[in-house]
Amino acid sequence: MPVHRPRSPRPRPRTRLVPALLTALALAALTAVPAAARTAAAPARGSAWLGIGVAAHDGRSGTPPTVAAAVQTEGVDVSGHQGGVDWATLWNSGVRWAYTKATEGTYYTNPSFAQQYNGSYNVGMIRGAYHFATPDTTTGAAQANYFVDHGGGWSRDGKTLPGTLDIEWNPYGDACYGKTPAAMVSWIADFLNTYRARTGRDAVIYTATSWWTQCTGNSAAFAANNPLWIARYAADPGTLPAGWGYQTMWQYTSSGPTVGDHDRFNGALDRVVALANG
Repeated sequence: MPVHRPRSPRPRPRTRLVPALLTALALAALTAVPAAARTAAAPARGSAWLGIGVAAHDGRSGTPPTVAAAVQTEGVDVSGHQGGVDWATLWNSGVRWAYTKATEGTYYTNPSFAQQYNGSYNVGMIRGAYHFATPDTTTGAAQANYFVDHGGGWSRDGKTLPGTLDIEWNPYGDACYGKTPAAMVSWIADFLNTYRARTGRDAVIYTATSWWTQCTGNSAAFAANNPLWIARYAADPGTLPAGWGYQTMWQYTSSGPTVGDHDRFNGALDRVVALANG
């Protein structure tokens, strides 16, 4: 008599169950992470500083040789990242001029501005203020007015340098802020014309040659009136943007003593005073 063995139950197919389960787990994990963490890492609006994109885009290739103060005058630039600055130590190290970030766009003012701007002045430095431009947020005129209204003004006291327009890589998105070279040149002109109308001074332009070439088409439109502050972390300033035969200032490192960003004025201290007096 044949023996009938009970059949083992067939396993359920997993082909649809496993992917569905994995998808559910992935979605659960994603929703457990805050939305800000799921986006690409980007700095918070307002946190940019003079030279934020230089090392990443142009790299570092040495430091300049030591020169006599009669040839070039040492300076620094600071922002909210530094907080309270030890100005006495900087003065004792030979720093004689400083720029402080005042504003960014039309949405940010440096909370450490008073300590930095007045502190440098109080130890004897010649000081100025700079504006980090965001051409994709508001017009050049709007940002120039915001800058002047929040610390970027000028007075002929022999100790106040003209304001600086910091125009460089966009840390929050497209390098050229979504503008064509012609549109960028127009935006810069809008800012500079408004600043001059408000203060009677031509603003300094801070930039890097590589950014300027890419985003303005290497425009020479501003070289006749606006002093150039070039950014390059190397042994020399390198090739300058079109029109400028020399740089007035040079940011040569972001890893200097006391504060990171150090600069050299192309001339002795009396030339710094001359720029301050206009």
